[in-house]
Amino acid sequence: MSYPADFKYTKEHEWIKVEGNTATIGITTYAQDSLGDIVFVELPKVGAELAAGKTFGSVESVKAVSDLYAPASGTVTEVNPELATAPEKINKDAHSAWMLKMSLKNPGELNSLLSAADYEKFVAEEGGH
Repeated sequence: MSYPADFKYTKEHEWIKVEGNTATIGITTYAQDSLGDIVFVELPKVGAELAAGKTFGSVESVKAVSDLYAPASGTVTEVNPELATAPEKINKDAHSAWMLKMSLKNPGELNSLLSAADYEKFVAEEGGH
């Protein structure tokens, strides 16, 4: 499995892509593989304040409900409207099916996240791909 090199990753299997002061967040292919068929995604509303490491929503699959954790702090500026009616888009391509966009409060928080190579090593050690 290859993970986009321009993303950063969390040990809770979220990805974040930063462009300027805007960050796009989703879950990794490894996470959606582990969850199975995703049937529902609960996301915050635009304007919500997220804190790094805190839950911001959940993903429900046929197997389980899994919390989503913010990779960084900031304010939600956009939520992917397609996921409300087609959460299975995450199963099709987890790295392009973004969940939300936010303006970053403290870009320095990104320094503690994993690079693509570090994340691949992490999931391999976890018994992943």
